[in-house]
Amino acid sequence: MADKDKEKDAAAEAAEEGAEAAAEPKKRSPIILIVVLAVVGLLLAAGISIFVTTQIMANANQGGGDGGESRHHDNGIFLKLGDPKEGILVNVGGPRGGKFLKAGIVLEMNPGRSSVINEETHTFQPDAEIKVMDITMQFLRSTKVEDFDAEKQDELKKQLKDALNSELGSGSVYDIYITSFLLQ
Repeated sequence: MADKDKEKDAAAEAAEEGAEAAAEPKKRSPIILIVVLAVVGLLLAAGISIFVTTQIMANANQGGGDGGESRHHDNGIFLKLGDPKEGILVNVGGPRGGKFLKAGIVLEMNPGRSSVINEETHTFQPDAEIKVMDITMQFLRSTKVEDFDAEKQDELKKQLKDALNSELGSGSVYDIYITSFLLQ
């Protein structure tokens, strides 16, 4: 009987060890589960961050804040307004402003607009050139001297582009570049 008691004790000890071994994975599984969930959460957050960043960058590259127009377009034709060397000379600030602006303004034009651009010579059509110069001169003359501040240059270019596109047709002017600027 002593052997049977020893066997029972050994079996009881083995059962206790088996129970402890079975209890350990149950204790470890919540820790492993928490670690796995944290890693999955971090990967999900990183994926969302990358997606949002690429969407923002794609919108910025396409001119997302520019009324939805895409910044990607055919190569434009660059045309300088006014005298080829001097550019435009105009008095600004109204009749009593007493200020003169000498500016080199280059327009990037849509080559597909045959009503605006001569396809053979890559210059303005005569009537379009008159319209462009008139709109530009009126715009510059009516602009307040304070609005010619360097910080407001981008807004000034956007307003001029919008004025030209409203007269010549949407998409006629891709962009405006100011190559020289002297206000005196």
